[in-house]
Amino acid sequence: MVGLIGIILSLALLMYLAYRGITVLVLAPFLACLAVVFAGDLPLLATYTQVFMNAAGRFVITYFPLFLLGALFGKLMDDSGSARTIAHWIVEKLGAERSILAVVLACAILTYGGVSLFVVAFAVYPIAVALFREAQIPKRLVPGAIALGSFTFTMTALPGTPAIQNLIPMPYFGTDAFAAPGLGILAGAIMLGGGTAWLNWRHHRARTAGEGYGVHHGDPQSVTRRPRSAGAMAVEQEEVAAPGIAIAILPIILVIVLNFVFTNYIIPTWETGYLAEPQYGSTTVDKVKGSWSIIIALVLSSVVVVALNWSIMRERVVTSVNEGSLGSLLPIFNTASEVGYGAVIASLAAFTIVRDFVINLSPDNPLISLAVAVNVLAGITGSASGGMSIALETLGRTYAEMGQAAGMNPEILHRVTSISSGGFDALPHNGAVITLLAICKLTHRQSYADIGMVAVVIPVTALIVIIVLATMFGSF
Repeated sequence: MVGLIGIILSLALLMYLAYRGITVLVLAPFLACLAVVFAGDLPLLATYTQVFMNAAGRFVITYFPLFLLGALFGKLMDDSGSARTIAHWIVEKLGAERSILAVVLACAILTYGGVSLFVVAFAVYPIAVALFREAQIPKRLVPGAIALGSFTFTMTALPGTPAIQNLIPMPYFGTDAFAAPGLGILAGAIMLGGGTAWLNWRHHRARTAGEGYGVHHGDPQSVTRRPRSAGAMAVEQEEVAAPGIAIAILPIILVIVLNFVFTNYIIPTWETGYLAEPQYGSTTVDKVKGSWSIIIALVLSSVVVVALNWSIMRERVVTSVNEGSLGSLLPIFNTASEVGYGAVIASLAAFTIVRDFVINLSPDNPLISLAVAVNVLAGITGSASGGMSIALETLGRTYAEMGQAAGMNPEILHRVTSISSGGFDALPHNGAVITLLAICKLTHRQSYADIGMVAVVIPVTALIVIIVLATMFGSF
């Protein structure tokens, strides 16, 4: 019982102190050790160096190329002006009368193409402000629109997305980024449709009540790259070097297409018998082709970004590469620390109580307990990737075996895990939520209700629908 109290206290402190702004690089090992102290039956230093660091190191070894290349590609898209071009193009095509949908789709296309949600938030925010001001939509709805497009369906549901939340499950279930494409597309449609409908309804209510954009000091006033056109934003033009839409969007299309082609048609034809040797991990091509495909896709697409925008980027290519590479370090070590934390918790005797409780929530349907485990841990840590990683580090093998025993396609486990990570993760203490509100210069009181609806309630609803359909019809 004392050990269980230690686990609960450790998790509660992790959630609270992370919300207070203390880095998980310090919190995770410290609170893991606190749980060990309560357990009283494990050597403290050995647990830290041999369990925590070992698990964190394995995570870095497996996923560092994906974090590195994803951050690098996003930085190149940002510095080349491609992200701005895509956002402006969508806004101009849809016009002020569809302002909310325009902002959501601008964010969605950029994040689905591998651009960091933080980069997207900074790039789209000035455009959203100008558009919402012209359409007299309350500014408090801007964070909800950006959240819907940036960290819901493109992060967890759509097949092929290079978001890390869609890549982490691959080695646990032997799948690739396109796992259960039909289920993923359906879940994405529910999130997009439901979230957009909610935000439009909120706008309608505000307009009926006579509420407009509002008075907000410090808003950006100059954001457009092109002269005004029909439906464009009524703000002053600012000349910024950026590519045309065809050049801007081509690298994003390449990421998705190359990932699919290498996964399904090219890598399976390679001679990879050497992977069975111990020096290559005694593995098979099916377990690594998902990672290999996205690595190749991001490398080639990053080269294409630079080549197509050489006239714009030649003065700062090295700077962009360096900054993008360095930008990958904090995210991966944050997540690796949470993985190490999960490994320590899983090593405690008291964890068997927690494990058995979660697994026995639905012994005949592992999807239900898997969804609960990932959602709860993502909510506690305030991190989709962190909560998912802890769940898979501690229970991934168990769920894979349960799925196999139930005759379940592992692609279903992959998609349910990924979608589950994007539910409770967006609770108020989530780092992305806090950063988004800071970018928008708004408070939780003003905007979190809409963020919570589009990034928590509706994604969890989509998850429930997917679990029901997967249980009835299997993977599709």
